[in-house]
Amino acid sequence: MRRTKEEAEQTREDILNAAVRIFSQKGVGQTSLDEIAKAANVTRGAVYWHFKNKVEIFDALFENLHRPVLDMIMDDLEKDHPEPLKQLRDLCVGLLVSLEKDEYKRQALILFFRKCNYAGDLEIYKEKHDRKKMEKQKAFTRYFDKAKAKGKLPADADCDLLTQAVGCYMKGILFEYLDNPEELDIREKAPMLIDLFFEKFM
Repeated sequence: MRRTKEEAEQTREDILNAAVRIFSQKGVGQTSLDEIAKAANVTRGAVYWHFKNKVEIFDALFENLHRPVLDMIMDDLEKDHPEPLKQLRDLCVGLLVSLEKDEYKRQALILFFRKCNYAGDLEIYKEKHDRKKMEKQKAFTRYFDKAKAKGKLPADADCDLLTQAVGCYMKGILFEYLDNPEELDIREKAPMLIDLFFEKFM
C-alpha cells in the first residue's frame, strides 16, 4: 500500500512536470490533456485520476510555486533576527539564486509571468491566486514592520510601499533573467543587484 501511494505521488509529479513544460511554451489554452499525458509518459486516464481538467493542473502548479515560498517566509519570520532588513535581503538573494538549478521553478515563473492572463477557463482562479499573492506580500511587509520596531527604519517609513518596491524590483530581475538566463549569471549578480536596493537602508 505504501508503495502504491508513492507511485501515485510520482505519477502526479510527472504530470505536473510535463504540464509546466508545455504550458510555459504554448500556454494553457493551446495545450491538450493528451499532450500532457504523452509528455508525462502516462495514460489519459492517469491524468484524470489526479486532475479533473487542465485548469486544475494549472491551479496545482500555482500552489507548487507559491506555497513553498510562503512557508519559507513564515518560518523565517519566526526567528528573532537582530537585522530584519538583512534577513529580508538574504531571503531575496536566496530566492533568486535558487532558480539557477531549478528548471521546474523557472518554467512555472514563465508560465505565470508570460503565458497567463486568466482569461477563459482560467478566470475562476484569478481571485484565489490574487489572495495568495496578497498573503505573500503581507508576509514580506512584516520584515519592514520588524525593522521599524527595532529602529532600523524611520518611524514614518511606509512599510506597504517598501514591500511594493522590493516586489517590483524582484520582478524586474526575474523578467530579465527569464528572458536571457545565459546573459545574466543569477548566482553572481543576484547578491549585487539586491544589495543595490537594500544598501540605502543598511
